[in-house]
Formats: sequence, structure tokens, C-alpha cells
Amino acid sequence: MGNDYARYDVGFSVGFNQFYGDVNTSKSSNAVSFNFNYNQGPFVNLILEGQFGKLTGGGTGDPLGRQFATDYQYYAFRIQLQAGEIIDYSDSAVANALKNLYVGTGIGIIYGNVSSITRYSTTIPGYYTPGEDKSNQVFLPARIGYEFKIFNHYLQPNVKIDIGYQYNNVFGDELDGYRAGRSKDAYSQFTIGAKFSIGGVTSYRKQIDYFH
Repeated sequence: MGNDYARYDVGFSVGFNQFYGDVNTSKSSNAVSFNFNYNQGPFVNLILEGQFGKLTGGGTGDPLGRQFATDYQYYAFRIQLQAGEIIDYSDSAVANALKNLYVGTGIGIIYGNVSSITRYSTTIPGYYTPGEDKSNQVFLPARIGYEFKIFNHYLQPNVKIDIGYQYNNVFGDELDGYRAGRSKDAYSQFTIGAKFSIGGVTSYRKQIDYFH
């Protein structure tokens, strides 16, 4: 007892976004995500994720007075490695606390739909910034976080609370609706969510919960 875990989880999270692109002022916006997890082990996770949210920026802090709002959705595949896969956390409370720390990356595609935008500068008469109102671009998510495992009476981690920071590097320049400069678009987000085991119980090579 204490070695068993579920192969499959489903989960959701909420996110708080900050955009980095062609406007100088970023504004906080929100997102919601849904995910399906295949657990190669309790500390190695393969994740399919869909996210829906909004990105905003600009306004009085932008030198050209530009501002935008974009509704987006993305679909991504991520691989997540937790420290418990590579460290010995038996007989050490510190290592046990660190075992749920993880890093991850993957690949995805993001679809943007600009809902509002200022193309003509409000500070320089006649200055116009071109771009597309709709976009679909590949992006690379880089993530770090911590997964709190909650064990049932069989000592299986069947509920997980996930807190993470993710930086999404977009391989394009039109998520904000503007095509300007040489930099690509990106956005970061702080997320908090929960995952729930749905079956496929199997055993791990060592005890998952803390023991000493």
C-alpha cells in the first residue's frame, strides 16, 4: 500500500495572464483551462490541454496610444517531470516536500480573434499600425509549478492541486492584432487548478507518500 496511482486524470484551472507584444502596457486578463493527463508514473505526466481566455494591453501607457483585446483558445501537448522521479525522498522531510516540484514544456497552437483594437495612433496623427484580426500560430509553453497530492484511504494520490507559472512563447507577431517590430508575441500566466483521478490504477516502483 502506498505504491498505487491512477494512470488517468482530468482537471481544470484558472489563469491570470500578462501579455508581451507590440504595445508597451500589459493589462491583467483571465483564462480557464481543461486538461486530460496520462501519468506514465506519479511524477511523469503527459498532458493534453485546452485553454480559453482573453489578452489585453495598451492604452495611455503606450507611446502611440494603441490598445487591443483578443479572445483566444489554444490546444497544447505538454510533458511534465516532477522531482520525485529523480530524487530519493524517503527518510527526508525536505526531499519529500520537494518531490512534487515540476518543470514542463511542449507544443501547441493558439487561435486569436481580436475583439477590439486601435490601429490609428491617438498621439501621432495619421500613424497606422497594420495587422490581422484573426490568427493561428504555433507556440511553446514553458512551465514550472508544484502539485499538492491528496491521498485517499488506499494511499493513492487521487486529487491534486496544481499551482504553476507558465510562459507561452508564440512563433508569430499577430496575436495582439498588430504587425510591428521584430519581436514575437508572448504571454505569461499564473494558474491554480485541480486534477481528479479517473482510473487505470497501477503500481509505482517506490512508495509515493512520505515514509521514514
